[in-house]
Amino acid sequence: MDFALTEEQEMIRDAAREFAQKEIAPVAAHHDETGEFPSETIAMAGQLGFMGIEVPEEYGGAGLDAVGYALVMEEISAADAAHSTIVSVNNSLYSSGILDNGSEEQKHKYVTPVATGEVVGAYALTEPQSGSDAGNIRTRAVLAADGSHYVINGKKSWITSGSVARFIVVFAKTDPEQESRGVSAFIIDTERDGFACGKTEPKLGIRASATCEIELDGYRCPVEDRLGPEGAGFKIAMGVLDAGRIGIAAQAVGIARAAYEASLDYARERKAFGEPIGSFQMIQAKIADMKTRLEAARLLTLRAAWNKNRAKAAGLRNTTEACCAKLFASEAAMFITHQAVQIHGGMGYSRELPLERYFRDAKITEIYEGTSEIQRMVIARQETGLR
Repeated sequence: MDFALTEEQEMIRDAAREFAQKEIAPVAAHHDETGEFPSETIAMAGQLGFMGIEVPEEYGGAGLDAVGYALVMEEISAADAAHSTIVSVNNSLYSSGILDNGSEEQKHKYVTPVATGEVVGAYALTEPQSGSDAGNIRTRAVLAADGSHYVINGKKSWITSGSVARFIVVFAKTDPEQESRGVSAFIIDTERDGFACGKTEPKLGIRASATCEIELDGYRCPVEDRLGPEGAGFKIAMGVLDAGRIGIAAQAVGIARAAYEASLDYARERKAFGEPIGSFQMIQAKIADMKTRLEAARLLTLRAAWNKNRAKAAGLRNTTEACCAKLFASEAAMFITHQAVQIHGGMGYSRELPLERYFRDAKITEIYEGTSEIQRMVIARQETGLR
């Protein structure tokens, strides 16, 4: 068993860390305060290959593996979770679904400009009445009589990058009587008639990730822009979420690491009763618990990423490993950021330091791409074989 990173993985990690600390960290507070989409730094991320980390070079990506992706996500998340959310959606939810299920024409047309950072991609599954219950979507896609296009109508909610994306993978019912087996996937061009953005979501954290509702009203989607066969949408969505959960686990690790490192520095420097607070047993206990959970979360995440490469080569799914990583890492991030605020006392509660932002950002990792409750349900079903 070898836990060492390859030379290539170390290089991509170091490049991501340098970029994140030099370009993202200085502007993170501004984008959190204003909610402004970080177009400039996201374009830089595309130029460096971070918007298509696992995308093969022939489609404009960096051609790296899932471990490389997890390492990049941790580094960007340690600087700002909103940036890493945009990177995650581009890589996991948008590009991976097209790479695994799309035609060669679709890959070149819809993955290449997103992987290079020329435009942004998004993923639209959630609706106002269906989050975890993904099979309950109401968006409809009806095939025209001449078979040339689908007419899509419906509303999607909580769509990351929805207001800035050029292309969006959208899930709609083509056969409502078949429930989840009647869901199909489509690639939407947001510059066509019939597409509109709805309200922007007023979020607690990851405020710069441009989360909004989108509406499709008589949108005409050419049949060649259907992703995979009719009725395969639910399977595509679940496969994509397996990949996405690794990215969110890595995001949680990055947020937690930033909070932990800030706490270490503060425990060494802050004095009370004439001693550094890090010499007090109560603070030492917090540091020890934070460190242990951080390391465990990172190892689970890297194991899930490593296993994704192995499982894909064997034609297997990586569901349990991805769910375990996301579940543990997200809850570890909440624990660690909570302890970090407590260690910093009043300053942890102040917006003068990024601790309160880490705390706010960490919460979403327990919710999106499957809540902690859903992760537990999926893990148990995978283990027991029971529904």
